[in-house]
Amino acid sequence: MKGTPMKPLLWLVLCLAVVANVGLNLMEDTGLHIALSVVSGVVVLASGVGLWMLRDRRQEA
Repeated sequence: MKGTPMKPLLWLVLCLAVVANVGLNLMEDTGLHIALSVVSGVVVLASGVGLWMLRDRRQEA
């Protein structure tokens, strides 16, 4: 799947979710903070798994 348009989108989502998670750490500990932190963590993990599944698998000789 070389050149798939999904990779740049997944990288963008991953970066935005990491930045959002860092920004969320500046909030007070409320229920909303915890919920948003969980959501951003799930997005980071999902986009990371997606990027890992779309990686180029090179055959070593």
